[in-house]
Amino acid sequence: MNIPSNLKYTKDHEWIKIDGETATVGITDFAQGELGDIVYVDVDTLDDTVEEGAVFGSVEAVKTVSDLFMPLTGEVIEFNEALEDEPELVNSDPYGKGWMIKVAIADSSQIENLLDAEAYQKLIKG
Repeated sequence: MNIPSNLKYTKDHEWIKIDGETATVGITDFAQGELGDIVYVDVDTLDDTVEEGAVFGSVEAVKTVSDLFMPLTGEVIEFNEALEDEPELVNSDPYGKGWMIKVAIADSSQIENLLDAEAYQKLIKG
Protein backbone atom coordinates (compact mmCIF):
# COMPACT_ATOMS: atom_id res chain seq x y z
CA MET A 1 0.00 0.00 0.00
CA ASN A 2 1.25 3.42 -0.96
CA ILE A 3 1.44 6.05 1.83
CA PRO A 4 3.70 8.91 0.63
CA SER A 5 5.70 10.44 3.47
CA ASN A 6 5.45 13.99 2.05
CA LEU A 7 1.68 14.16 2.62
CA LYS A 8 -0.58 14.59 5.63
CA TYR A 9 -3.64 12.41 6.29
CA THR A 10 -6.99 12.43 8.05
CA LYS A 11 -8.69 9.69 10.05
CA ASP A 12 -11.37 9.76 7.31
CA HIS A 13 -8.77 8.69 4.68
CA GLU A 14 -8.22 11.96 2.86
CA TRP A 15 -4.68 13.04 2.00
CA ILE A 16 -3.52 16.62 1.86
CA LYS A 17 -0.46 18.17 0.25
CA ILE A 18 0.48 21.59 1.62
CA ASP A 19 2.05 24.07 -0.80
CA GLY A 20 2.36 27.42 0.94
CA GLU A 21 -1.15 28.82 1.47
CA THR A 22 -2.75 26.22 -0.83
CA ALA A 23 -3.53 22.57 -0.21
CA THR A 24 -4.36 19.77 -2.64
CA VAL A 25 -6.78 17.13 -1.32
CA GLY A 26 -7.74 13.63 -2.44
CA ILE A 27 -8.49 10.21 -0.98
CA THR A 28 -5.81 7.73 -0.01
CA ASP A 29 -4.76 4.58 -1.79
CA PHE A 30 -6.30 2.65 1.10
CA ALA A 31 -9.64 4.47 0.70
CA GLN A 32 -9.89 3.95 -3.04
CA GLY A 33 -9.06 0.27 -2.55
CA GLU A 34 -11.82 -0.10 0.05
CA LEU A 35 -14.35 1.68 -2.17
CA GLY A 36 -13.58 -0.27 -5.33
CA ASP A 37 -14.19 1.06 -8.83
CA ILE A 38 -15.01 4.75 -8.60
CA VAL A 39 -17.62 5.90 -11.10
CA TYR A 40 -18.34 9.49 -10.04
CA VAL A 41 -16.82 12.29 -7.94
CA ASP A 42 -19.23 15.02 -6.82
CA VAL A 43 -17.91 18.30 -5.44
CA ASP A 44 -20.51 21.06 -5.15
CA THR A 45 -18.53 23.30 -2.80
CA LEU A 46 -16.38 25.12 -5.39
CA ASP A 47 -15.83 28.75 -4.24
CA ASP A 48 -17.29 27.91 -0.80
CA THR A 49 -15.43 28.06 2.49
CA VAL A 50 -15.75 24.67 4.14
CA GLU A 51 -14.99 24.05 7.81
CA GLU A 52 -12.51 21.42 8.98
CA GLY A 53 -14.32 18.07 9.23
CA ALA A 54 -17.32 19.17 7.14
CA VAL A 55 -18.38 17.37 3.96
CA PHE A 56 -16.99 18.94 0.77
CA GLY A 57 -18.33 16.35 -1.67
CA SER A 58 -18.82 12.66 -2.25
CA VAL A 59 -17.32 9.82 -4.20
CA GLU A 60 -19.48 7.15 -5.78
CA ALA A 61 -18.21 3.64 -6.35
CA VAL A 62 -20.03 0.74 -7.97
CA LYS A 63 -21.47 -0.47 -4.64
CA THR A 64 -21.42 2.56 -2.35
CA VAL A 65 -21.32 6.34 -1.95
CA SER A 66 -18.94 7.91 0.55
CA ASP A 67 -18.74 11.48 1.85
CA LEU A 68 -15.51 13.44 1.47
CA PHE A 69 -14.42 15.38 4.56
CA MET A 70 -12.42 18.61 4.58
CA PRO A 71 -9.01 18.12 6.25
CA LEU A 72 -8.82 21.79 7.30
CA THR A 73 -10.88 24.95 6.98
CA GLY A 74 -10.51 26.76 3.68
CA GLU A 75 -12.06 27.92 0.44
CA VAL A 76 -12.39 25.33 -2.31
CA ILE A 77 -10.67 27.15 -5.19
CA GLU A 78 -10.35 24.38 -7.76
CA PHE A 79 -11.93 21.04 -8.68
CA ASN A 80 -10.03 18.47 -10.74
CA GLU A 81 -12.20 18.60 -13.85
CA ALA A 82 -10.43 15.56 -15.31
CA LEU A 83 -12.46 13.50 -12.82
CA GLU A 84 -15.69 14.43 -14.62
CA ASP A 85 -14.69 12.28 -17.60
CA GLU A 86 -12.28 9.92 -15.84
CA PRO A 87 -13.32 9.31 -12.21
CA GLU A 88 -11.26 6.10 -12.34
CA LEU A 89 -8.12 8.31 -12.02
CA VAL A 90 -8.85 8.20 -8.28
CA ASN A 91 -8.29 4.42 -8.43
CA SER A 92 -5.30 4.41 -10.77
CA ASP A 93 -3.42 7.46 -9.43
CA PRO A 94 -4.93 8.63 -6.10
CA TYR A 95 -1.94 10.83 -5.17
CA GLY A 96 -1.36 12.26 -8.65
CA LYS A 97 -3.89 12.71 -11.44
CA GLY A 98 -6.69 11.56 -9.09
CA TRP A 99 -6.51 14.61 -6.79
CA MET A 100 -9.92 16.13 -6.07
CA ILE A 101 -9.76 19.75 -4.89
CA LYS A 102 -7.41 22.61 -4.16
CA VAL A 103 -8.06 24.71 -1.08
CA ALA A 104 -6.97 28.18 0.05
CA ILE A 105 -5.99 27.41 3.66
CA ALA A 106 -7.81 29.61 6.19
CA ASP A 107 -6.03 28.45 9.37
CA SER A 108 -2.62 26.86 8.92
CA SER A 109 -2.50 25.89 12.62
CA GLN A 110 -5.00 23.11 11.74
CA ILE A 111 -2.20 21.31 9.88
CA GLU A 112 -1.03 20.15 13.30
CA ASN A 113 -4.27 18.13 13.66
CA LEU A 114 -3.41 15.96 10.64
CA LEU A 115 -1.64 12.61 10.68
CA ASP A 116 1.80 11.97 9.23
CA ALA A 117 2.41 8.89 7.08
CA GLU A 118 3.54 6.76 10.04
CA ALA A 119 0.47 7.64 12.14
CA TYR A 120 -1.84 7.01 9.18
CA GLN A 121 -0.28 3.62 8.55
CA LYS A 122 -0.89 2.69 12.20
CA LEU A 123 -4.52 3.84 11.85
CA ILE A 124 -5.28 1.62 8.88
CA LYS A 125 -3.49 -1.39 10.31
CA GLY A 126 -5.73 -1.07 13.36
